Amino acid sequence: MITTKTLIKGGRVLDPASGFDRITDVLVMGKTVVAVGNNLPEGEIVVDARGKIVVPGLIDIHVHLRDPGLTYKEDLISGTRAAAHGGFTSIACMPNTIPVLDTSEQVRNLVKRARQEALVNVFPVAAVTQGSEGRILTDFQALRDAGAVALSDDGKVIQNSELMYRALLKGKDLGLPISQHAEDSYLSANTVVNEGTVSAKLGVKGDPAISEGLIVGRDIELAACTEGHVHIGHISTARAVAMVRQAKAMGIRVTAEVTPHHLLLTEEDVLKIGVNGKMRPPLRKREDVEELRRALADGTIDVIASDHAPHALSEKEIDITYAANGIVGLETAVGLILTFLVHPGLLKLADAIAAWTYKPAQIFNLYGKGRINAGYDADITIIDLHKKWKVDVDEFYSKGKNTPFNGWELTGKPVLTMVGGKIVWSEEGGIC
Repeated sequence: MITTKTLIKGGRVLDPASGFDRITDVLVMGKTVVAVGNNLPEGEIVVDARGKIVVPGLIDIHVHLRDPGLTYKEDLISGTRAAAHGGFTSIACMPNTIPVLDTSEQVRNLVKRARQEALVNVFPVAAVTQGSEGRILTDFQALRDAGAVALSDDGKVIQNSELMYRALLKGKDLGLPISQHAEDSYLSANTVVNEGTVSAKLGVKGDPAISEGLIVGRDIELAACTEGHVHIGHISTARAVAMVRQAKAMGIRVTAEVTPHHLLLTEEDVLKIGVNGKMRPPLRKREDVEELRRALADGTIDVIASDHAPHALSEKEIDITYAANGIVGLETAVGLILTFLVHPGLLKLADAIAAWTYKPAQIFNLYGKGRINAGYDADITIIDLHKKWKVDVDEFYSKGKNTPFNGWELTGKPVLTMVGGKIVWSEEGGIC
């Protein structure tokens, strides 16, 4: 078997886990990084990275691939092409498919299909309860052994406290984090946007901030008494952030993720962008956005995740009361964060990259991922921090075009994505 040698030359290599930040070269042999430094031997393939940053392959731990059962929205091929285009080398896919990803057989089948069809690494997140119905726990060990890296009923909260307690206990024993969709099912039922002035203007039922706080507070208490690991998906309120910050200070095993849209948009934006401002949890108030930004910058929030949620236009371009929740995010996430947080100095570049690399790898136990260092997988993203571009849904690889960011002018873009030593997408060559 011939092993391909690739030399990435002259880029600013940034490895946040170690603090390494230097203009140098990276040598890849086969699927592995073998050296980082100067005066490395030439490869059969040479990538000129001068003027760009070379970082560990980006990881998105909250993606809806819609496969199986909802492939008119997205599938393994289109979703992973979108990931590669967005600079992501690994994604974790949520279980709210048809059928729900709740058996070891389904997980094994997804892993097998991903190896054959996917352009990037796909890590399954399996359901906590059978059918994600919140009644009977799934077989955690069988799911883990089949390849699940975490468990979640995402899209639905685990409302039953006893079930969540048992889930955290089992997850602890097996090394599986439980990722929670933190919205109280009673307070959030049939809501459209955040509860406040905008919901009043639109004449629709609003989701109060305490809906998130109730579940986050409860789950922190459960994590404290079980010593299990609770991961808060798409955190959206200052109240919940304060709870996570305090819990971390107490040594409780809680981690949290935030989406680009919750970092950039407020409930007021819904009045301008309409249905593409409808998601779960909803866009919140300006003070919530400001606290989310502070929490990401100080490490209270661990991860940036897109919550990539593709829908057919027919499901979005209807009355906002009935429109589907969510937006696509894989192909815009990096540009948005660089443009509106990193370049203005609200978030350090190394902290942004950390939130997409070694931190999600640690949370979901993705061995060999999240670092550029000898012996690690050759998953690498090259980013041009200064490249100016305009979001254009017609250039998306995703089937979903449901984004509020179409037409936005951004600065900073991935220009090459390498997975397992193979260039799978580049700005010059497209999908490879």
